[in-house]
Amino acid sequence: MPLFISEKETINCFINLNHGKISHMKNINELLQALNIHPKNLDLYILALTHPSYNADAKTKHQDYERLEFIGDSVLGFVSADIIFKTHPKMDQGVMSKLRSYLVKSSSLANYARQIDLHSYIRAGHSVSSEQIGKSNKILEDVFEALIGAIYLDQGIKVASQYLYKFLYEDIKNTDLSVLTDAKTRLQEEMQAEHRDSVRYELVKEEGPAHERIFTVNVLFNDIVLATGTGKSKKIAEEDAASKALAKRSV
Repeated sequence: MPLFISEKETINCFINLNHGKISHMKNINELLQALNIHPKNLDLYILALTHPSYNADAKTKHQDYERLEFIGDSVLGFVSADIIFKTHPKMDQGVMSKLRSYLVKSSSLANYARQIDLHSYIRAGHSVSSEQIGKSNKILEDVFEALIGAIYLDQGIKVASQYLYKFLYEDIKNTDLSVLTDAKTRLQEEMQAEHRDSVRYELVKEEGPAHERIFTVNVLFNDIVLATGTGKSKKIAEEDAASKALAKRSV
């Protein structure tokens, strides 16, 4: 099976080998049309939407989104910094850094990916199901960044910036700056203020290949699990668990 379907064939479908069954993915041209992108190099976008697991089935190597994710992450960092700098002229460097980190975290990027139904266009090997892709913030974050990388390489920084602006501007303009204090600190302060005692974090499991490790952590108070978080590092998983615990308390 070739890695790329030719443009002449108009990419009628993507193939996801899921438990031995072939399922048709959405036409990539529909995505590009919705994004108002007229590709010069269609293969870049196909690559951005190819999960590493696809290589095992296609008998290929490194023909996936990982390199595009690398450059897309840099473009995202630059554009978000540019918007923050221009939108908040009196904000100091420390707060700007925290705001950028808050906006480009995994859950935010995964949410942007879901807004454009990105998971419906991703092709993967039989080891990763469509359902897993749709639920995985990590995969959606990576593919969103890879898509940014593809747009940048194919269309240039101006188009990539305009595209990101649609996602980032309102969030940057309207973010409540109080959320920039990390969730672990806020949860600790709240629990100590109410109960004069601390929470603790417990690593539940770590799984996945070395390059895509996922950690699962519980946050506990008096041995009661307040919430469970996941992330590509123990620190990120702890922060996710604290955020979920705070969300439950607010409810």
